[in-house]
Amino acid sequence: MSDIIVAVGLVKKFGDVVALDGLDLRVPEGTVYGLLGPNGAGKTTCVRILTTLLKPDAGAATVAGFDVVKRPNAVRRVIGLTGQYAAVDEYLSGRENLRMFGDLYHLAPGYVKERSQELLERFDLADAADRSLRTYSGGMRRRLDLAASLIAKPRILFLDEPTTGLDPRSRIGLWEVIKDLVADGTTVLLTTQYLDEADQLAEDIVVIDHGRVIAHGTSDALKDQVGGDRLEVIVDGREAVVTAVEALRPLATGEVLAEVADHRVVAPVSGGSTVLVDAIRALDAAGVRVEDVALRRPTLDDVFLSLTGHAAEEES
Repeated sequence: MSDIIVAVGLVKKFGDVVALDGLDLRVPEGTVYGLLGPNGAGKTTCVRILTTLLKPDAGAATVAGFDVVKRPNAVRRVIGLTGQYAAVDEYLSGRENLRMFGDLYHLAPGYVKERSQELLERFDLADAADRSLRTYSGGMRRRLDLAASLIAKPRILFLDEPTTGLDPRSRIGLWEVIKDLVADGTTVLLTTQYLDEADQLAEDIVVIDHGRVIAHGTSDALKDQVGGDRLEVIVDGREAVVTAVEALRPLATGEVLAEVADHRVVAPVSGGSTVLVDAIRALDAAGVRVEDVALRRPTLDDVFLSLTGHAAEEES
C-alpha cells in the first residue's frame, strides 16, 4: 500500500510558540489515519500545511505526490477539507451552498446539480435541501459542510475535529458517513482530541503533543504500551475511597488513582479475571463496601495519560 500523504520534519513557529517541532507523517492510501492530541498539540497547524493554507518554516510534505509548497494548486484539486467550524453560508439553502462550492471548483453545472442531489440524499438532508441554513441544527450544518467538501469527489479528505460541538447521536451518525467514504476508496486524515473517535475510526494513529510525535501504531498496539488491565471499583461513600486505595495497592502494577467525587478507584493490574477475586477479598478485609467492580482493557485515554502525564482533553 503506497503512502498518499508524506510529511518529513515539519516545523512551524508563530513568534516564540513552536506549533510543529519536526513532525513526520506517512499516510497509506485508502485508510483513516488518526492524528490524536489535545488542543494546542499542533494538529490544526499540520492540516493547514498539508492543505496549502500555511507554509512550513522547515521540512517538506507531499500530498498525492505533489509538493504542498511548490504545487499547491495541484494539491487543492485532489483534496477536500472540513475544518473545526462549518464553512457554509447560513443565508443560503443547503442546495445553494453545494452549488456555490461547485462553482468555486469550476465544475460543470449539470454535474453539480446531479452531485448535489446525490450528496443531499447521502447525508440525509434532502428534505431540508431548499431551507435556509438558519433553520439547520448543528449536526445538519456539519453534515452539509462535509458534503460540500465532497462535491468534487476528492481522493483525500482532511477532517479537522469534525465532530466538535455535536451531540452523541450526531457524532455517531458522522462516524458512519466517514466509514462509508473510506469503503468507497477515500483516504481520510482525521484530527481529533476525542479518544473514542480515534478508537472507532482510525486504522493507524499518531499521538502528538507540543508539535512532536510521541507514539504511533494501531489502537490495540498503543493500548498494549500501557500494559495490563484496569480494575475499576466504585465504593460506598467518599470516606471509603482512601481505604480502598490502600487495600488495592498491593495488587496494582502501577499507581492507584482515586476519583473521590465519583467514589471511584482505578488500579492497573495483571493476572486477568483472577485479580477480581483477590481485589474483592482485599476490600472486604478492609471493611470497604463495594457498589460496583469491573475489569477492562486500557483505553486510548489511559494511553495518552501514560505518554504525556495529562489528559487529552486538557487545554495546552
